[in-house]
Amino acid sequence: MIEFFFDCSSPWTYLAFRNIQPLAAELQVPIVWRPVLVGGIFNSVNKGIYAAREDMNSPKNRYMLKDVKDSAREAGLQIAFPPKVFPVNSVKAMRGCIWIAQDAQAQSRYLAFVEATFAAYFTREEDISQDDVLAAICQQAGIDAAAFQAGISQPAIKDQLKANTDEAIRRGAFGSPTFFVGDDMYFGNDRLALVRSAVLRAKATP
Repeated sequence: MIEFFFDCSSPWTYLAFRNIQPLAAELQVPIVWRPVLVGGIFNSVNKGIYAAREDMNSPKNRYMLKDVKDSAREAGLQIAFPPKVFPVNSVKAMRGCIWIAQDAQAQSRYLAFVEATFAAYFTREEDISQDDVLAAICQQAGIDAAAFQAGISQPAIKDQLKANTDEAIRRGAFGSPTFFVGDDMYFGNDRLALVRSAVLRAKATP
């Protein structure tokens, strides 16, 4: 299986979310979706990211912005980066991912919710921290918005998001998206070729 630790506030995670699904289908392996709060990861083990963002006109950041556009074009996506609200508080959206996943029969709605959240933030530049935006995303994904709001307030849902985030940190993650194939960790949309190789190696191991 491929574990996918993700936060919907990252453009590279949007790209990886789109790209990992056909890869997993090709390899006939399941994806285990692991929502995290990437801000919690940054605050714990990657605080330098904040200083790196201060000058978006630096050569490295200018290239990073070009890289996002080029990668989005390849994936057939429209990504505005940085969006109008950046960074964004994604905690409610990520708790929502955990709440929806409780229903084992809701896989299609789960993926629809994640896709709609990414599109709302990076294509339409909506503030996904706002309840009205999340309600519209729920409607688009076929999810009851009132039940969603009640669900993400449950202590068990909050605790699970923190547990996922803590686990990602414990296993070596420093951002989103982070993939694991067994104990092998890979970071970033541009490492999917290595993820593919890791799956093939695992399949070939008796």
